[in-house]
Amino acid sequence: MAALTCEVSWFCCGNSWGPCGTTGTGACGTCHSGRLQHAWPNASQACWDITRPDLCGINLARRTCGHRHTTTSRCTGRAVATTIADCGPRTKSFCGERSCCGSVCESNRAMDLTPAAYSRIESLSTGLRPCQVT
Repeated sequence: MAALTCEVSWFCCGNSWGPCGTTGTGACGTCHSGRLQHAWPNASQACWDITRPDLCGINLARRTCGHRHTTTSRCTGRAVATTIADCGPRTKSFCGERSCCGSVCESNRAMDLTPAAYSRIESLSTGLRPCQVT
């Protein structure tokens, strides 16, 4: 996979909103907000049908549960290796959204990290940052 530049955010695993400890185990059944994991918009056909990153001009390879990606913050330069444990983000809902740090900007949210993973590369208070995914 060629490097993907996009926005990265963080999420609590599972199907419901609420405190990270009560949200479930995600589409793969293994997601835990305290682990180094992420959600991927093309983890399955059902996931793709919901997230539709292609509607934002992003073509992503199918990568299934357990696949490892490395996400690097384009603001801090810090990187974290994580495995797919859920479906998401719903990229089509964020087409054109833009986040910046200084003069570094990216658009189109295509990666969601667990709080444990996001906090390795950024402060959770930032919520959304430009990144590179390999």
